[in-house]
Amino acid sequence: MEKLRKELCADGLLARIRESFLKIPDTSKRASEYSLPDCLMSGLALFGLKNASLLEFDKNRDGGFIKHNLNALYKVKKAPCDTSLRERLDLVNPTHLSQTFGEVFAALQRGKVLEDYPFYEGYYLTPLDGTGFFSSPDIYCKSCCQKEHRDGSITYHHQMLSAVLVHPNHKEVFPFAPEAMVKQDGSKKNDCERNAAKRLLPRIRREHPHLKMIIVGDALYGNAPFISMLKELEMKYILGVKPDDHKHLFEFFKAAKKITHELVDADGTKHHYEFSNGLPLNDTHSDVSVNMIDYTETKSNGKIQHFTWITDFTVTTDNVSLFVKGGRARWKIENETFNTLKNQGYHFEHNFGHGNEHLSTVFANLMMLAFFVDQVQQHCCPLFQAALKKKERKCYLWNCIRALTTHYFVDSWQDLFNSIAYGYEGHRLTPNTT
Repeated sequence: MEKLRKELCADGLLARIRESFLKIPDTSKRASEYSLPDCLMSGLALFGLKNASLLEFDKNRDGGFIKHNLNALYKVKKAPCDTSLRERLDLVNPTHLSQTFGEVFAALQRGKVLEDYPFYEGYYLTPLDGTGFFSSPDIYCKSCCQKEHRDGSITYHHQMLSAVLVHPNHKEVFPFAPEAMVKQDGSKKNDCERNAAKRLLPRIRREHPHLKMIIVGDALYGNAPFISMLKELEMKYILGVKPDDHKHLFEFFKAAKKITHELVDADGTKHHYEFSNGLPLNDTHSDVSVNMIDYTETKSNGKIQHFTWITDFTVTTDNVSLFVKGGRARWKIENETFNTLKNQGYHFEHNFGHGNEHLSTVFANLMMLAFFVDQVQQHCCPLFQAALKKKERKCYLWNCIRALTTHYFVDSWQDLFNSIAYGYEGHRLTPNTT
């Protein structure tokens, strides 16, 4: 069996997270019997143990098994009831949670895990995308964005912009702390992805000043102000472009001298590349020079897909296929991140609580943090990998974890995963080591 690196397994990761939570200021003006770190760890446990709702979590909270297991697995000394949890977390400024994501990244760097992830010339692929995590026609707060419908009704919603570190050859993705898209103080206008990106990317650069990054985004980001910001942040890019949004660029590309390159896979898939370097982005920003790739994939069954990107890397016949893989890796934030959160046990679209200040956004951050811990374990922890292999699918593993932590005493994550993988006995979960 591969050597267990405790700092990259649940026990070590959660210890780092709790230490980070101890540094978050408690702004509550009311005395509480529940400490803020206990409340934050309880919120993390809600998603780490894959409870379908806060009601389900609260129902089991005072049971002997859950009380013991929250202390043993999450070091929660006194777990709050659902009302107290919501009240305490509502006052937490989500910006403080970004340092916690940074602690998990520090564990990855110290464990040399990120050495598996450079994509090109030491740069890491970092796709961007936004998604919604709260929507209601009735419940709202001062930070909610609003969508007005033709019939006069209003839908209130929260969204977030996420950036994740990915590699085409690895399933696991490592998320940075997301940026909430909420109405800013004093603003009557809705927030948007572009504005959120102006906050998210400078924050990531401050937190990771030496990380070489390739930002991967859709056509929304293929504009001069965004590209100029990336240059200031010393970030490279692979961005989608579309004829309707980039009319002049496509005209320049059509008229330019292009290089053509073709490959055919063993399965008969044909890859057709056309590219040209040094094109002006548009007629009003001729000083912004980009390199454009036009790619067509034709499957042996006749199915055709067509994509176009711009990049600030010089494109050659030697690297064009790699850049296409990088551009298509943007889907990893949709498939491996958002779809996993929505469809594989995290209950992303369930309303765990809205609050008056930050509750909904704090819950979204804690869910993403629980997902981050799971992704690190899936990549690094042999015990987690053995348990997942035994249960075959994540949903079965989550069900097993939830059942065992509800009905058995569990003394450590190591015992929990060993027992799932190799068997257990008794009311105190004791792994079968024979």
